[in-house]
Amino acid sequence: MEYFQHTHKSLLKSSKPTIKRELLRSIDWNQKLICINGFRGVGKTTFLLDHIRESFPQSNEVLYINLNNFYFTNRKISSFADEFAKRGGKVLLLDQIQKYPDWAIDLKKCVTEIPDLKIVFTSSPVLRIADNNPELAKVVDSNHLEGLSFREYLNHQTGNSFNYYTIEEIIENHVEISKEIVSKVRPLAYFSDYLKHGYFPYFIDDPNFYINKLLKHINLALEIDVPYINQIELKYLSKLRHLLHIVAVEAPFTPNVSKLAAAVQTSRATVMNYLNYLKNAKLIHMLHSNGNEEQMKKPDKVYMHNTNLLYAIAPNNTSNLNLRQTFFYNQVGYKHKIKTSTKANFLVDKNYHFIVGGRKIEPEEGIYAASDVIETGNGNKIPLWLFGFLY
Repeated sequence: MEYFQHTHKSLLKSSKPTIKRELLRSIDWNQKLICINGFRGVGKTTFLLDHIRESFPQSNEVLYINLNNFYFTNRKISSFADEFAKRGGKVLLLDQIQKYPDWAIDLKKCVTEIPDLKIVFTSSPVLRIADNNPELAKVVDSNHLEGLSFREYLNHQTGNSFNYYTIEEIIENHVEISKEIVSKVRPLAYFSDYLKHGYFPYFIDDPNFYINKLLKHINLALEIDVPYINQIELKYLSKLRHLLHIVAVEAPFTPNVSKLAAAVQTSRATVMNYLNYLKNAKLIHMLHSNGNEEQMKKPDKVYMHNTNLLYAIAPNNTSNLNLRQTFFYNQVGYKHKIKTSTKANFLVDKNYHFIVGGRKIEPEEGIYAASDVIETGNGNKIPLWLFGFLY
């Protein structure tokens, strides 16, 4: 216990700069069991430590544990949590819960048998908490930590503190909002860099090694998270990697599952399974006419999850059209349901039809345009960059 308390205090003393995430203010930290999931490198560990610094700066009642530690190969989480609670512990933060084999059983035991202890844990997005653990799903408050919004990136780069807006506020008041922002900073001066290397917070460390670090995290997700959690034999890993590369090179595209199966040398059913694994891992987006209701149905279109992934995996497939639509899907899709539109590129929340393009697009009646390379819009024409202010 003393070793972990020493490690906890050492981590909190780190002077490494961090970006305070909006999700910190959105979570109800009074919940008994809280899950934070997110892609590798998105900043889950930093997120936990920032929460401790803000809420429990000098408290011995809070403890951060990384389950990478070999100690937990021979010690149950529930046993450790019980000892911690008996020593006066109130909040236990467990990083990388997917590293612990019996995590669901032990977490449920903690909730049942240690009523005064709050637990916060992080996980890979591949780990399907609700799908596979219905009893645990009833008591866990699940939250997804997305990559940086354009707003969060812009605030860090410029020293501003711009607020986020709802999509309704942007649609109704985008002219006033954009004018206020543009009066303080020129968003388009930072937009291209964000698309290349602004989504993951480790751009702070060294932008020159950003792509290498991102490729490392992509490969770790493919080699460890997806196979381990979905029980895929490692001999099939090359097929999964090949499929991701095809998607990155061709996105956005309407998939021909038979051709994909032939290219990857597997069955159509396996291709659909692999596509869903990549979606759950936050590597791709799949656009359906019915949203996500029928997961095994062939998607109408496939996009990469964010523009930084495009630059890392398929730098030759970074056309303006692809970057714009991928950015819109990524930023809007975090909090809103997106599906195929019969009138435009995307239908948001079953209500708003959006076409995404450059400065010259003019939306028809009943359609909104997300237009790139404009600072302010008018009517139904809204600056594309402003959709990066949704979180």
